[in-house]
Amino acid sequence: MAPRILVVDDSAVVRMALSQILGRAGLEVETAIDPLVAMDKMRRARPDAIVLDIEMPRMDGLTFLDRVMAQDPVPVVVCSGLAGPGSEVALHALEHGAVDVIEKPRLGVKGFLEDSARRIVEVVRAATQARLRARVRALRPLPRPPAGAQPRPAPRLAPRPGRAELVVVGASTGGTEALRVLLEAMPADAPAIAVVQHMPEVFTAQFAKRLDKLCRIEVKEAADGDRLLPGRALVAPGNRHLSVKRAGGLVAVVSDGPPVSLHRPSVDVLFHAAARVAGPGTLGILLTGMGDDGADGLLELRRAGAHTVAQDESTSVVFGMPKEAIARGGAVEVLPLPRIAPAVLAWAR
Repeated sequence: MAPRILVVDDSAVVRMALSQILGRAGLEVETAIDPLVAMDKMRRARPDAIVLDIEMPRMDGLTFLDRVMAQDPVPVVVCSGLAGPGSEVALHALEHGAVDVIEKPRLGVKGFLEDSARRIVEVVRAATQARLRARVRALRPLPRPPAGAQPRPAPRLAPRPGRAELVVVGASTGGTEALRVLLEAMPADAPAIAVVQHMPEVFTAQFAKRLDKLCRIEVKEAADGDRLLPGRALVAPGNRHLSVKRAGGLVAVVSDGPPVSLHRPSVDVLFHAAARVAGPGTLGILLTGMGDDGADGLLELRRAGAHTVAQDESTSVVFGMPKEAIARGGAVEVLPLPRIAPAVLAWAR
């Protein structure tokens, strides 16, 4: 049986466009003009996922989202405009429980729907598989191990690096909150960090600014030529690849180019570059998300002598990317989200 999607948007044109995109992908789509109509339809038949506009008459999207999360949590994908205020509100929605964000269709832009249809379908399909209770568990600190307990040693393909130089992180669905948990735990002198989060352009800049306010480390959207320094995390810009090179130290390379592993930015692009440039001085982390982007890259990192970590199933909103990496042998350790930051600091020491 096809997953059921409820599109809630006051624009008839947007409802029609999303219905066509999702319907062609084999999803069953129903629409609602506003949240009150949506709640009535949800009482009759519970959807597998909701695609939600934020600015609507009678009830705004954030209020509706809060009600859904409080009464009967359903995975929600926010459909937002690119304007600054729109992207900021979309990030608020992610903090309120939405699992992902897509860009509102720009119907006057030639070719936009064709170019964005794949991402829309992928994000909504991932949402139908999201485990919202895993998200709640991930945000709750796990109990400390008993005093004196020793961690189980992990098997390694190469000796421990002599110098911890770079942490590279990849994430997709559910990753915005997972990254917040990880980066908020980093001290001001944490190793240099490079991040790829599957997210539309402009949203990444707002996402980085938001994290920068919450974290002790500096967080910014990467620009070509930025230095990767201790105490700094660089986030790949939406719709552009992020990699690294050496030029008197580690430097960010931001570039255009075709999608890799069906994505731009691609986790694989970052991981492959880190394996070549920093090798054993790298820690690779693959977080929650659908698909297999990053799975090959994590394996290459491990083969290059890097330490590698995949998020476990119990705390992943979507156990796709980590699962693929584990299956291919790329993960030295498989850890619940709250244990990943301590693993980073132990590795850095």
